[in-house]
Amino acid sequence: MPKILVVDDDEMNRDMLSRRLLRKGYEVILAVNGAEAIDRTVSDRPELILMDLSMPVLDGYEATRRLKADADTAAIPIIGLSAHAMVGDREKALAAGCDDYDTKPVELPRLLGKVETFLSPG
Repeated sequence: MPKILVVDDDEMNRDMLSRRLLRKGYEVILAVNGAEAIDRTVSDRPELILMDLSMPVLDGYEATRRLKADADTAAIPIIGLSAHAMVGDREKALAAGCDDYDTKPVELPRLLGKVETFLSPG
């Protein structure tokens, strides 16, 4: 059962995503900001991270940069999530090290397709 870290400062977003992922058979770990995301990644070793990019304490861009700079966590795929779907946001997320990007509110079938692509063997 693949383990997914859901990082979001909004409780409703965390709850909705975690319930849907659990229903699909994934194990879910939660974090409320980028600093906690780094700690949980190191301690729990998720196979994938869904990273909100706009959070207090440490935003998702900086958390992603730090995770990708660490040889122990660099290979973990990160899908950046943002409600700020402005021109250039996707590029900014990818430049920070995200492996993919999606917008919020989450369009679940599309996001699950991306998750499954990253977690499929081969």
